[in-house]
Amino acid sequence: MKKKYSFMVMMLFFVILFAACSNKGASTGDNNNDGEKEKKNERLFEIDASLEGEITFWTFTPDIYIDIVKGFNKDYPNIKVKVVGMEGLENQLQTTLAAGTGAPDVSQVEQGSFARFSTNYLLEDLLQPPYNAGQYKEYLTDYNWERWHSVDGKRLLGMPWDVTPGIFYYREDIYEQMGLPSDPEELVEFLQSEENVLDAAQTLAANDIYMWDWRDLPAVQYGDSLGYFDSDYNWTRNTDRMAELFDLVKSGIQLGWAPQICGLCSDEGRQLMMQGKIASLAGGSFLARELANVLPEQSGQWRATRLPLDVNAGLGGSSFVIPAQGKNKELAWAFVQWMTLSEEAWKVFVEHSVQPSYTHITALPWYQELTNEYLGGQQDYKLYSSLEGNIPVKRMTPLDGSAWTIFIDSLNESINNNIDSKTILNQIETDVMKELGSEIEKLKEELSKY
Repeated sequence: MKKKYSFMVMMLFFVILFAACSNKGASTGDNNNDGEKEKKNERLFEIDASLEGEITFWTFTPDIYIDIVKGFNKDYPNIKVKVVGMEGLENQLQTTLAAGTGAPDVSQVEQGSFARFSTNYLLEDLLQPPYNAGQYKEYLTDYNWERWHSVDGKRLLGMPWDVTPGIFYYREDIYEQMGLPSDPEELVEFLQSEENVLDAAQTLAANDIYMWDWRDLPAVQYGDSLGYFDSDYNWTRNTDRMAELFDLVKSGIQLGWAPQICGLCSDEGRQLMMQGKIASLAGGSFLARELANVLPEQSGQWRATRLPLDVNAGLGGSSFVIPAQGKNKELAWAFVQWMTLSEEAWKVFVEHSVQPSYTHITALPWYQELTNEYLGGQQDYKLYSSLEGNIPVKRMTPLDGSAWTIFIDSLNESINNNIDSKTILNQIETDVMKELGSEIEKLKEELSKY
């Protein structure tokens, strides 16, 4: 019995020891997974320093890429990047793609021009090997992921890069002097009400101050959040909310809430801004940079918050594309990955007021803690990142430019002639389908072939 008891104690000891070791092993495995996840968040792509050759990169802002290329060459010392700054870049790119020769290995393309390259397999589909960009979807909002796809959403034709949420910039001192809310959070809550927006505009106008520079911004920027067509080329802008904002715009114009000129890009507008006669601007997040460039003497007087009236819009941005006719696709992809995904690149880009979209970058402490002295020390990048998730998904199509002309001309007609808003929206949809219907059918037929 004594021997049997000793044996049982010994067996129990080994069972406990084995369980402890197993738990320790499991714990170590979890820690390893966490470590791998953390490592992945730091660097989402593999670097192959053995790659060598030369690529050509077209951009409309070449100065930014001097430091980018220097950083890239620390990881890829044997890849020479020829940066070509170009005015009218998209027109030149379209010409070379149509000709079948002369395109760069990588090109930057603005959102407004992107859709013209989305047909006829002119660009590489980055979802396919060897790119496999689908692995980065989890680090992006649906908005910034989807907008660089083909109209049918099946091909990723541009690598998501920056994001430009709509922002309301305002003179804190003027709003405070007028007895209006001046704290960013308090003001934006106040301005979600149409009645309060009109009250603010009336208060400012009574003191010979404009609320905005362009008279139709609330309706136009709501339209920007919708796009023009969905994936099946159905018109997206004939909504009850659009009619309400058309009505609001007409009421605001009666109050004299805008001079109908560009506050930062016209001589008359700049004079009004310098005199404190335009109290706020609504536009993309790049406006912080433009305000500082145009009105440096007003540093500390401006603040930023989200757009009034529950409008959430993406107001710009660009992407990097790899033309199908390029000859150095492996090198081109290495460059695109490095620019869009590396922390080193984003530390350069944010110095030029370029807003990242990738969450593995926006979650970093150095990014979250960035402050803008021009905006009174606000953590404006943190604000911008918090708004991106509210921007709805939209499609960009080759017909957006033509549709814009019809839309804005009819909006002005409705304003100038006081035409019922719902009536004019129905008319816009009818005109769009009438004028663009044949092109829509051709594009649908083209998509059906793929």
